[in-house]
Amino acid sequence: MRVTRRPLLDHANLRERFPGGVAPRATLVALGMSHAAISRLCRPGGPWRRPIPGVVVLANNAPTRHQRNWAALTHAGRNGMLTGVAAARLHGIVRLPPDTRVHVLIPHERRVASRGFATIERTIHLPDPVAINGVPVAPLARALVDAARRMDSLRAIREMIADAVQRRLCTPAELRRELDQGSTIGSALPKIVISEMERGVRAAADSWAARAVKRGGLPAPEWNAEVRDDTGAVLGTAQAFWPNVGLAWEVDSPDFHLTSAGYQATTSRLARFTSAGIVVVQTRPARLLRNPDAVLGDLRQAFDRPTSRPPPAARNDPDT
Repeated sequence: MRVTRRPLLDHANLRERFPGGVAPRATLVALGMSHAAISRLCRPGGPWRRPIPGVVVLANNAPTRHQRNWAALTHAGRNGMLTGVAAARLHGIVRLPPDTRVHVLIPHERRVASRGFATIERTIHLPDPVAINGVPVAPLARALVDAARRMDSLRAIREMIADAVQRRLCTPAELRRELDQGSTIGSALPKIVISEMERGVRAAADSWAARAVKRGGLPAPEWNAEVRDDTGAVLGTAQAFWPNVGLAWEVDSPDFHLTSAGYQATTSRLARFTSAGIVVVQTRPARLLRNPDAVLGDLRQAFDRPTSRPPPAARNDPDT
């Protein structure tokens, strides 16, 4: 009687068969490996690792971020896609909270439980994935809303969403659609931020400034106002502008710009305001967060400064 043996696998080339060198245990068995052999190779000190039951990283190093993403996707199975912080990072968002979880969306009819760092979410609103470096990823607006629903810091949500909107990677309207069609669970904080964006207060710094003005009992400024001199020439857009007293307030720092040129443009704009006789108060975001009472004191002092003379020749009505 002839005994047919399965061919031995070439372990050296096995990693090339799987994205990120991450394989389902069941597939390795189907290729001819025994469960005992896989378990032996995944022991401490062995050449492989098992970050999630049923998933094998075909290397003995600590899994990279890329391998963790593929491990979560492998655990999720067919039609899974990254969302949340992991997806937003692949879309290029920089201002993200630390998050060791990998959030994966799967169709609602499938039954896969969260395991380890893989957070599995079943959804009836499964979007069409975007491929980024071969990884299936939810569209950015969906990824941001999914991330925000699981965050408990309003400041962190503002920074994350402002990063995307300021760089025109997605729009407030896209974020609103994703928020409205999803679950209401965890929607309170992202709803606040998206509403701020829809009102035109785009940057996280604008949001902090708006809260400070309200808290300090100051008259409401005109936000993101186009300021012109007495000839009608545009001087620039003021983050907050009180036309009756000719006062402009800017909450900004180099960290809020992706390039040094962006911050230099802000500096030049404020210099034009000053040359036109506008009183300018410039505040670093960190100071506004840490000592808002001192910042309000600066603004009140600036309010009093121009009242001894007529307002400067500047206006925020581009139609006059």
